[in-house]
Formats: sequence, structure tokens, C-alpha cells
Amino acid sequence: MPPQPARSDAPEPPERGSGDNQALPASSLRAANALLGHALRLTRRPGAGDASLLRRVGYAAVALVIAAVVISLFEGGDAVVQVSINGLVTGGYLALGAVGLSFVYGILRLVNFAHGDFLTFGAYMTLLLNVSAHVPLVPAILFGSLMTAALSAILELGLWRPLRRRGAAGLQTILATIGLAYLIRYVIQMIAGPDLQQLRANDTTGISLGGGVTIGQTILIATLASYAVLLLVSVGLRYTNIGKQMRALADNLSLAETTGLNTARLIMLAWVLGGALAGLAGSLYVLQTGSFDPQFGFNLLLPLFAAILLGGAGSPYGAIIGGVILGLAEEWSTLFVNADWQLVVGFGVLIVTLLVRPEGVFAPAGRV
Repeated sequence: MPPQPARSDAPEPPERGSGDNQALPASSLRAANALLGHALRLTRRPGAGDASLLRRVGYAAVALVIAAVVISLFEGGDAVVQVSINGLVTGGYLALGAVGLSFVYGILRLVNFAHGDFLTFGAYMTLLLNVSAHVPLVPAILFGSLMTAALSAILELGLWRPLRRRGAAGLQTILATIGLAYLIRYVIQMIAGPDLQQLRANDTTGISLGGGVTIGQTILIATLASYAVLLLVSVGLRYTNIGKQMRALADNLSLAETTGLNTARLIMLAWVLGGALAGLAGSLYVLQTGSFDPQFGFNLLLPLFAAILLGGAGSPYGAIIGGVILGLAEEWSTLFVNADWQLVVGFGVLIVTLLVRPEGVFAPAGRV
């Protein structure tokens, strides 16, 4: 009888292409499956998520209408309409600036203290073309937005990506953003000077809405443009593949790569989009105020953070509605207190909201 070959107790190796040649820990598999499930939910037809979003928008709108009606009982309808229009103007540029800041925080958890100076950079790039080169206002604003997007992309490639590769986080990145803010601000001041500047815009023609209610023609066009852009951003995030991928990335950056997402490209897109919106917000702000200096972006930084926290940290939708609520609250307050108290009133609204719902209006329940 021929000798039998020795048997080995070791399991036979799996065949190539069987899918079992790499074994992941059970915890990693569960986490990957959870992220895959979330990505699949994002690509399905919108359903309960849309209903929840619309419901919260409806609640916010009803609360704002009730507040306006109550205030009109004391101050008169025409006065309330005028300050409400002013509030929507303010809320437009606050929402634009806040949603760009929210993109970066939602994905990278980076608190960017230089974001206000992105608004300043965009406004001065617009000034460069509009005043120095005598280019019409609309192309100049687009140029300012594109240049701010380019600045954001350069900083991602030359600063933030290298810092992430070296494991920088927390206090290190916060100090980096603070230093960057000072650098942008004082380079602008060194080149353009500290004096007040103005764009070449028609700030004398006004539109009467009846009852003594008026709005400047240029401000009206700029405000309508800001809300149109906000609507496009909201629709893009909700229904396009890129928007869904960015939302999935914000849920879990470290596991997003297991689903095949190109995280480097999506992070770059978040910076570019956030920078473009910041540049646009800066230009629209200076159109409303009429004059500006290199410090205005820094002065807007706290209201931008307040809008994000009010709507829910990391939620672009929350940043939009938070900016609008904050703008209306600040302008309504001028009916009762001096305009110098606007910022205090805005933060008062923020504190009350956080006491009722700490995670913000649009953040998922339980997420702070």
C-alpha cells in the first residue's frame, strides 16, 4: 500500500478572487457596513429625510412669522416690514459666509478662524477689478469669489493637507488658523491701506415698496442673488452625487475611503466651494454697508460662528437657516434697543436656542 501524503491541519488558502483573502476585524466590518448603509440611503430617492428637513424649516418659518406679528403689535406693521427686509439682507450674507465655514468644519472638524478674512480677501479682490481696473460690478464680484476659491485651494495644498499628514489636530490647527487670519488681514492692510474703501456701485437708487418701506436697487439685486446661490447649494447637496458624497464624508471621514470615495478630491471641493461662497459673501456685505476696511471680516467672524451653532455645527442647511434667523433677530432688535446692541441680541438668541436644543436646529438629535 503506497504511503499517504502527510495531512496538514492548516486551512487551505482561499482561491484568488474569492473575496476572502483579507480578513477584517469584526468591529471594522461593522463600521464599514454602517457607512455603506448610510451611503446607500443617501443615493436612494429622498423620503423621510426630506420630510424631516422640510418640517424643521416649516417650524422655523412659523416661529419667525409669529415673532414678526407680535412685534408689529407694538411697533407698527410698516416698521416691522422695513427691519424684516433689512434682516433678510443681513441674513443673506451671514448665511453665505456660514455655509462655507460649515462645509470645512463638517468634514474636517477644523474651526477656521481665518474664514472671516476670506470674506475680506474676496471683497478686496472685487475692489481691485471694480475700482482699479474699472470692470463692471458683476464680473468683479465673480472674480473676487473665484480668487477666494483659488486661495482656499492653495492653502489646502500647501498648509492644511501637509498638517493633516503630520497628524496636527486640535490646538495646533486652531493656532494655525489664527495665525493665517492675521497674515491675510495685515497683508491686505499693508497693500491696500487701512482707510475705508468703496465699490463703484449705484447706492442712490431705491425701490419703494409702499408705506415708507424702501430698499436700495443694488442691495435688492445682491440679496436676491445671495438667496439664489443658497438655494442652488441646498439643492446640490441634497440631490447631486457630489453633494451626497460630501454628506457621507462628513459622517465619517476615516471610513469613507472604504466605500471608494475620493476623500482628497472631496476635501478640496469643500475648501473651494467654501472659499467661493466666502468671497461672494464679502462682496455682498460691502455692497450693503457701502464702505469697508481690512478689519470687517474679523468683525463678522463671531456672527458666522453663531449662525453655525444656531443651526447645528457641521450642517450646511443649519448654517443657512441660522444665518437668516440671526440676521432677522439683530435687525428686529433695533426697534427696541440701540443698533450697537445688535450683536448682543444675536448671541442672546443663540444662547436661548442652545438651552432648548443644544445640538442646534438642524443637527441630528443627540449630536452636540
